Amino acid sequence: MRAAVFAEPGPASVLQIVDRNLPLAGAGEVRVRIVLSAVNPTDTGTRAGRGVPDGVAPPRVPNQDGAGVVDALGVGVTDLEPGDRVWVWDAGYGRADGTAQEYVVLPRQQVVRMNDDIPFETGADLGIPALTAHRCLTVAAGGPARLAPGALDGWTVLVAGGAGAVGNAAIQLAKWAGATVITTVSSKEKEVLAFAAGADTVIDYRAEDVVARVREVCPEGPRLIVEVSTDNLDADLDVVAPGGHIAIYVGGRFSVPSFKAMLKNASLDFVLTYTTTPEEKANAVAAVTEAVGAGAFRVGEEAGLPILRFPLDRIAEAHEAVENHAVGKVVIEVTAP
Repeated sequence: MRAAVFAEPGPASVLQIVDRNLPLAGAGEVRVRIVLSAVNPTDTGTRAGRGVPDGVAPPRVPNQDGAGVVDALGVGVTDLEPGDRVWVWDAGYGRADGTAQEYVVLPRQQVVRMNDDIPFETGADLGIPALTAHRCLTVAAGGPARLAPGALDGWTVLVAGGAGAVGNAAIQLAKWAGATVITTVSSKEKEVLAFAAGADTVIDYRAEDVVARVREVCPEGPRLIVEVSTDNLDADLDVVAPGGHIAIYVGGRFSVPSFKAMLKNASLDFVLTYTTTPEEKANAVAAVTEAVGAGAFRVGEEAGLPILRFPLDRIAEAHEAVENHAVGKVVIEVTAP
């Protein structure tokens, strides 16, 4: 089989296509033929040598997320069949083998069945983006542990960066759960995408006063903020509701205007999908699967997330597209559907 491998950390050019032996599925494992492998910023970070530390050294096959079909079952796996359409999560976390290869073997729990009418493009977006969004939307004290229709009835959620993959997922999942959603974007093009995702109010932060607009549409303040940039923290604390939560899923160092946070009795919650608890992960996987099955979570330009395709031979270009902040979801065509 063909696989993309990097033997040492570095720029996208370190990725090479090699031939490897077909892996065997052991007890409790599933071998998946990958149709689409998705690229996330965390994947490019790992390849560059500045990703989430997981104790695994190169050589490695990159990319955590993907979708495909079940190819073989290990002993003890009885609830899947060869040919089932599936999506996978955290494929390359703590393991050397991600989804940028024709076949990958994973523990059964990391392989999720999806209906036959669900596009592979959707399945490839259900790992890091959707699971991160679910955790961000469930961190609040007194809030739901698992999203479902009505779980966020009466809530207003502010999603920063509504045209990004996590932002798009947060909008769609919050709307499915009943929330009113405000989101911020940086251009008219992205405004169109955020509305397509289902946002109720879209604010162009380069052309509008975000604090004034949020206060205009939600005087009491959003109960929950899903935050992609810590540069927004001052504004977040200006508008968040008393006792509200700010879920932060981006790394880096920053200072906290603590008195402003104290005045609101606000909470800052830090989210990394890799290291959520087993219960949190199970709730996220179950909720996201339900939302997809109900038609409440989609991808594509009509759903606010354009699909950008690359063949496996051009995986370096795919990684560079993510590093250059391409608008949309970058996927790699690994095998034929």
